[in-house]
Amino acid sequence: MSKNGVSVSKIVERLDLKVYTDDIDLKKRKIERSDINRPALQLAGYFLHFDSSRVQVIGNVEYFYTKQLEEEKKLEIYRELLSYEMPCIIFSRDLVPDADFIQIAEENGIPVLGTRRPTSEFTAELIYALGELLAPCITIHGVLVDVYGEGVLITGESGIGKSEAALELIRRGHRLVSDDVVEISRINDHTLIGTAPDITRNFIELRGIGIVDVKSLYGVECIREKQEIDLVINLSEWKKDAEYDRMGLEDEYIEYLGNKVVCYSVPIRPGRNLAVICETAAVNHRQKKMGYHAAQELYRRVQQNLVKNREEE
Repeated sequence: MSKNGVSVSKIVERLDLKVYTDDIDLKKRKIERSDINRPALQLAGYFLHFDSSRVQVIGNVEYFYTKQLEEEKKLEIYRELLSYEMPCIIFSRDLVPDADFIQIAEENGIPVLGTRRPTSEFTAELIYALGELLAPCITIHGVLVDVYGEGVLITGESGIGKSEAALELIRRGHRLVSDDVVEISRINDHTLIGTAPDITRNFIELRGIGIVDVKSLYGVECIREKQEIDLVINLSEWKKDAEYDRMGLEDEYIEYLGNKVVCYSVPIRPGRNLAVICETAAVNHRQKKMGYHAAQELYRRVQQNLVKNREEE
């Protein structure tokens, strides 16, 4: 999780939220947790174990409960609730906070926001957005391409042909996510999302030619903003005496931010079509996820043939 968190203004922009407290600088208000809280018990006066560090979301139940309170009791609850340090309070379903709530919130520096979306739908979207924005992130050298829906991260030494492989994949109808620099975020224990830095998005560097704008040359259908990383293809120089896996019975893995990703080590020599290799690796990986493993199937046939030959003897 980011030490500085994500600003409330970022969430307002991303989720298209209304702002009821215009005098509060939303860029200085930080959210450091992806959890949310619906302050139902707190509006009833129970503040023990209240986690004010979360974003607070008020829906129909909380809103109409306060409406039936006596004026004096309601103001007491408002003052108690808003005395806690919290990132912000969001009203769902186009519910409009009353003037007293907004005034007390502004006095305590608590941003009050609103959305027209239903509470459950909005909280799910908010948790996902915060989880993505607050996810641990690293930057690596490589190329990320969407190949048949599989996120293929191509790595290897500088100048080995990663960008050329990506360009050929784009010409064959696949989509570029990032060239040269890939930002990887760990969304959960099973998901790594790759994106491009804003400054290099949609560009590819080709040695001898220079910078190429993929979006301008090949159209918007050939780019993608982000992509889950499903497998890694590591390119390396062909070495005559090196041993390479020719069966693929056991998958090899590489680890990013604690998550393991299937990794293929592909030796490079003149004449090898990298784009076709990447396409085949992506389709083969998808087959494995669907339950079919070609190497294991070949091994099974060989074993059956050996058993059959012994029986015939």
